[in-house]
Amino acid sequence: MSAGSAPLGVGIIGCGNISESYLARAALFAGIEMRAVADLDASRAEARAAEFGLRAETVEDLLAAQDIDIVVNLTVPAAHAEVTRAILAAGKHAYSEKPLALTLEDAKGLARAAEAAGRRIGCAPDTFLGASHQESRRLLDAGAVGRITHGTCHVMSAGMEMWHPNPDFFFLEGGGPVLDLGPYYVTQLVNLIGPVRRVAAMTGMARDTRVIATAPRTGETIPVETPTTAHALLDFASGAQITFSASWDVPHHGHRNVELYGTEGTLLPQDPNFFGGTTEIVGPDQDVRSFEAADHPLSVVNRTTRDRRPRADYRSVGLADMARAIQTGGPHRCAFEMALHVTEVLEAILCSGEEGRFIGMTTTCARPAPFDAAAARSLMPEGAVAA
Repeated sequence: MSAGSAPLGVGIIGCGNISESYLARAALFAGIEMRAVADLDASRAEARAAEFGLRAETVEDLLAAQDIDIVVNLTVPAAHAEVTRAILAAGKHAYSEKPLALTLEDAKGLARAAEAAGRRIGCAPDTFLGASHQESRRLLDAGAVGRITHGTCHVMSAGMEMWHPNPDFFFLEGGGPVLDLGPYYVTQLVNLIGPVRRVAAMTGMARDTRVIATAPRTGETIPVETPTTAHALLDFASGAQITFSASWDVPHHGHRNVELYGTEGTLLPQDPNFFGGTTEIVGPDQDVRSFEAADHPLSVVNRTTRDRRPRADYRSVGLADMARAIQTGGPHRCAFEMALHVTEVLEAILCSGEEGRFIGMTTTCARPAPFDAAAARSLMPEGAVAA
């Protein structure tokens, strides 16, 4: 953001679990200022507003507020497209949680709405901007492992009902591990090796009901209406071929989240669901070299997760990067075009699983610009990393 520019006012629609992360981390960035929250459940909005010293609004009042420039859409996935359209119609820029939409058709409709409104759309995830992932990007761009030819990508667990207090929507249409977690992993692959050319997949579910394991609904049975396991082949425009597995039917496994196999070595990035960590390279001699972007501000551990692991969490950095771009007229990294392409890839995985055929992509995108330590610091006021 240029010197002297006032921060852009931000409002949030949807005050569920993820809203806490956005609200807590937004203070780390100089270009945005959280001002109001809204939710269909007024009590949830009031609780979040009181927690962070903000206004609690109705959705309609937040969209009409003159001090709100960008609205962050944190509603359930099935409502993402509808709410983003409403944000644009109100003359606000929109930043959506993933996925951008449930279908490519809905996502393309958002492009038309944004053009008509003269406003921008940004979309999570922004974890690929984290220090570890940017170090992986730097190493790949420098040719540290040669040309990527193959790889694997795994995001698998026992399921969201094991920890989430209200996991119902994860197992309905618009949920499932492909649409819920797939955006982190496919976005990271696009960041590292570029767009996808075609997809083939098999999908299924281990059972048609799940039992909630956490209070206050412990023991309650909920229905499953969407695939909970997918095995996909992603054929990239670069020529790389990646095996992608997403599942909530796996009690335990020993797979790394991402492994990329190059002509000169193997690159082992960190989990794309988080920002920090160490990248490893293993050459033909089996020597393991570790690379950590220690000088990158998004490498600093600033929270402990529910499983008591220390993590670097900088959700809202993509939002701040978009705010900078709005003010300067440049591109933002959590770009609509990339989110549109990722949406098509995820939809194709599910469609291929139903139809048993390869599906070619009709969209493409450029890789986002690298986000080095200097770029990250430029978005953060002095001392913000330690907050």
